[in-house]
Amino acid sequence: MNAVLHAADVAFAYDRRGRPVVDGVTLTVQRGTIAGLLGPNGSGKTTLLRLLSGVVTPARGTVTIDGVPIAALSRREMARRIAIVPQETHSTFDFSVLEIVLMGRYPHLGAFELEGKDDVAIAREAMAATGTAAFESRRFATLSGGEKQRVVIASALAQSSEILLLDEPTASLDLGFQFEIAALLARLNRERGVTMVVSTHDLNLAATLCTELVLLKAGRVLADGPTERVLNVDSIRTLYGVEADVAKHPRAGHLTVVPIGRAD
Repeated sequence: MNAVLHAADVAFAYDRRGRPVVDGVTLTVQRGTIAGLLGPNGSGKTTLLRLLSGVVTPARGTVTIDGVPIAALSRREMARRIAIVPQETHSTFDFSVLEIVLMGRYPHLGAFELEGKDDVAIAREAMAATGTAAFESRRFATLSGGEKQRVVIASALAQSSEILLLDEPTASLDLGFQFEIAALLARLNRERGVTMVVSTHDLNLAATLCTELVLLKAGRVLADGPTERVLNVDSIRTLYGVEADVAKHPRAGHLTVVPIGRAD
């Protein structure tokens, strides 16, 4: 498998005189994998996603896609390679679901060009893949949190990018929607080969979904590698200051994490 996304010694601070939010991070995301970013609040997960997407520019280090520095790519070229699913999406205007999904087609349109039949077909295919086709004429604002998240993922799919960056994709969702979103992402990765980087606080989501993990603390990489190696009692204690049981669930077939209490 070839590396598709690589960060080399990346550092960034929102205040030039302040402590770096991301400090010397090096990571490699292999094509077709789902990489999880884990860490406590303030560890730099969201900022790292913004660096990987080119939304912010590192003060030090480089980010590359297939060996090409993202700084050399235009915003339109970047959008064709990477799609972003933010933690929360709000629409100022009363757009329909189809209109929201069609927004994902903008990197493929020329200046002042309107969406054509092919763009609508791609958008509808993305809605079918995310189980949102029935919402096509609904107003986005009327949807539940889980439904909105699926529509935003559909818009990212319609963007036809090879990489999805997702910031807390199951935050504030109930257990049923959490399971639904996790199953959807796993299916998109399995059937479409979409490479994903997922920032999350949910250790069990990471254990279920991610093939690789990067553990961040105070802007630095604490550990990285295959999920079954990285997600363990010691790493959870160091990362969160929590004692936990970590074991492979016989029915689920993956690791499960049960917090026990604060570490001494």
